[in-house]
Amino acid sequence: MTDHTDTATANGQTGAPLWLLAELTYRCPLQCSYCSNPLDFAGVGEELTTAEWLDVLTQARALGAVQLGFSGGEPLVRQDLESLVAEARRLGFYTNLITSALGLDEARIAALHEAGLDHIQISLQASDPDVAAAVAGSRKAHEKKMAMARSVKAAGYPMVLNVVLHRHNIDRLDAIIALCDELGADAVELANCQMYGWAHLNRAGLLPSRKQLEAAEATTTRWREHLAERGREMRLLFVVPDYYADRPKACMGGWGSIFMTVAPDGAVLPCHSARLLPMAFPSVRERPLREIWYDSEPFNRYRGEAWMQEPCRSCDERHRDVGGCRCQAYLLTGDPAATDPVCDLSPNHHLIEAARREAEGDTRTARELTPRNARESRVFCRA
Repeated sequence: MTDHTDTATANGQTGAPLWLLAELTYRCPLQCSYCSNPLDFAGVGEELTTAEWLDVLTQARALGAVQLGFSGGEPLVRQDLESLVAEARRLGFYTNLITSALGLDEARIAALHEAGLDHIQISLQASDPDVAAAVAGSRKAHEKKMAMARSVKAAGYPMVLNVVLHRHNIDRLDAIIALCDELGADAVELANCQMYGWAHLNRAGLLPSRKQLEAAEATTTRWREHLAERGREMRLLFVVPDYYADRPKACMGGWGSIFMTVAPDGAVLPCHSARLLPMAFPSVRERPLREIWYDSEPFNRYRGEAWMQEPCRSCDERHRDVGGCRCQAYLLTGDPAATDPVCDLSPNHHLIEAARREAEGDTRTARELTPRNARESRVFCRA
């Protein structure tokens, strides 16, 4: 019998996963051009059944996971969501619904509350309905989000809003934060677009300029000071885009260290973007989660440091960023074991610089970007 603790330690990972992201479906009514779902999601196999998801939750909790996010696509498309939430509550998970709010209404908010859901995070595309419609493909969606944000707050949930920032809305950040303040948000995640999936396909049309980014950071700082002066408790989290950093982030805390994603068809991934990598990830339909987490080749491939190439292998900072993001390295270089090109020590850092220059010359409007549901776009795009 395998000693899972020893296996984990040997691979640079010291324990069980803390986070389970349950991607219930890739279906979504919106067409956001920055969606991180895989480009070929239309070809993914049948979704896990209710019974299969209940088994996944049971296995993950037994494995040690304590945080559970219900995501997608749009998780509200699944009519069994309340049943899954109720079982997660029974098992002892802290649960978070990550949603566009489409498919939400007062009755469903009440049902989710009754089932024991702890947290709801609603995504916003912009403060202006026209900009939101250009990005998401639906003008009515913006009005729905406003109404549901207020309803979630009225139901007693903390109001947590997420805004993906990119070239077409970052100059309106002042108005976006003002809207979040007006809605009564308790926390706002200002997440600069991460270039995976559809966002990578549309990268040149989404990446803001350094000037835009610096202005946005200044706006966020100004709002933090303004909120503090008013005694208003609204937390603003500003996530800097990788393409303007000089050191990479540690991918989800490190490959296969604290985070596990189960995709709609049961594939088990160390992060939500890993499906784009050239490797076959195991399925919960074929192997138990514990075995996948501790013993499967894909989960062990980039744990620890033995896999690292130079300059990571001898870098004093390797313990902090563990080589950066494997998905980003693959998208930009074609080699998932390469140093993340975001790092200015990487021999491929010029690819990041080239991406910035390419974006500077891109004049497309938000409506001219490739929408998420463009079924003809099924091939991954590398720089």
